[in-house]
Amino acid sequence: MYDAVIVGAGHNGLVCACYLAKAGLKVRMLERRSVVGGAAATEEFHPGFRNSVAAYTVSLLQPKIIRDLNLAGHGLRIVERPLSNFLPLAERGYLKVGGGAEATQREVAKFSARDAQRLPAYWAMVERVADVLRDLILRTPPNVGGGVADALAALKLGMRLRRLDMEARRDLLDFFAKSAADMLDHWFESDGIKAAFGFDAVVGNYASPYGAGTAYVLLHHNFGEVNGKRGVWGHAIGGMGAISDALAAEARRLGVEITCDAAVARIGLRDGRARLAVLADGTEIAGRAVIANVNPKLLYLGMVEERQLPPEFVERMRAYKCASASFRMNVALAELPRFTCLPEPGPHHAAGIIFAPSLAYMERAYFDARTHGMARAPIVEMVIASTLDATLAPPGKHVASLFCQHFDPSMDWAARRGEAIARIFDVVEAQAPGFKASIIAHTALSPADLEREFGLIGGDIFHGALTLDQLYAARPLLGYADYRGPLRGLYHAGAGAHPGGGVTGAPGHNCAREVLEDFRRRIL
Repeated sequence: MYDAVIVGAGHNGLVCACYLAKAGLKVRMLERRSVVGGAAATEEFHPGFRNSVAAYTVSLLQPKIIRDLNLAGHGLRIVERPLSNFLPLAERGYLKVGGGAEATQREVAKFSARDAQRLPAYWAMVERVADVLRDLILRTPPNVGGGVADALAALKLGMRLRRLDMEARRDLLDFFAKSAADMLDHWFESDGIKAAFGFDAVVGNYASPYGAGTAYVLLHHNFGEVNGKRGVWGHAIGGMGAISDALAAEARRLGVEITCDAAVARIGLRDGRARLAVLADGTEIAGRAVIANVNPKLLYLGMVEERQLPPEFVERMRAYKCASASFRMNVALAELPRFTCLPEPGPHHAAGIIFAPSLAYMERAYFDARTHGMARAPIVEMVIASTLDATLAPPGKHVASLFCQHFDPSMDWAARRGEAIARIFDVVEAQAPGFKASIIAHTALSPADLEREFGLIGGDIFHGALTLDQLYAARPLLGYADYRGPLRGLYHAGAGAHPGGGVTGAPGHNCAREVLEDFRRRIL
């Protein structure tokens, strides 16, 4: 028998495995796909062209995890983008964000001197609130209705919040209660800068930027850093799979057994405790703890027998919200796109290129999807990673990641996939004539494909919507925020637990700590 059996070798599962093995536990990992990494993998999609398959950019990966697990020693190298974002706004208009505060202020001043002046105060406000989030990322949330330890954790949180001045408390409340658009409309008057910041509020979020709670999703994308620089986005050389490969190398060094092509069909019980991961062929792998790095809805409604769970828990899991309305593409290009507003090659090609010039554009995309199943003019972010990483494409050629919103997960995507692809390409072509002619090959993952390939229910890249009722002590469900579920011996290590989605490694890190605590207390 193993000390721990981990279902799913995505990046969070690998992080969890490493920390458990470092503590001396015997760990076995079971992965349904033929490679590790889950959505954070790099694959060749056309001869000579490789790219990140689903997850596509780096910022939220916790520095502590990078250090603790010696990921640099296993070859991980992350480089920062020279610009955070580039937005084509009109035939001759564009906005570049990043490259330093003064550079961004100069760009914004082209549209509004007032907005340029307000930027430093806005950034300071976001940082002040993001610091609160950073302080909570690697902590286990208190369980409502729990014991003394949970009460103490809640008290510590209260004391942390009391140290904030009143204005910071108001800002914190705004981020959790308001829409991103309401906040941005308060701060700025020009469409471009509101769109640049507002895009973070709809990434993986099936919502209008005017929807209540979207301000938190904006905040969620702003607690990261690259190589010690806060608020910066970057690229892992070799693609996102380089992160997973480095984690797997460290796991194997520590003695973790990783088995791919091993689909777990269900979680089995012995003596009333989760002890077995049962493969599709009936093979049983036993462990003193079973750790699930899968979406909670997939776990409890697909891998655990309903009769083994409290009825009210099952009912709540059925209502657990999963839908990010995302459509993910990889494109092999014969040449760099030539934007009408800025045609020559430059740092803007290495930025996150956002095709969504205003909050109103984003809102229309959302309502189109609600009404017609997909946006008539989708929100598109293009990242041309080959501008920073020559390992991804042949000389002179490029690969682009296209991350697109909004595409209703309930649609029949087998029938409408081609229509969606055409609409996405049309959005890029309108700003970069000749883009479609430069395409050598492409792949596409609809919400249904994301669910089938990676277990992302509803295509949800966050393993559950980042709404107030599914955050912190309520993630995945109030009373089960400590990485444990209603079945003894069964733990959550995936993004369906605090702090949620993105390539952070934090859920895996925190889950490992709780598992080790239960081993220390000898209750496993």
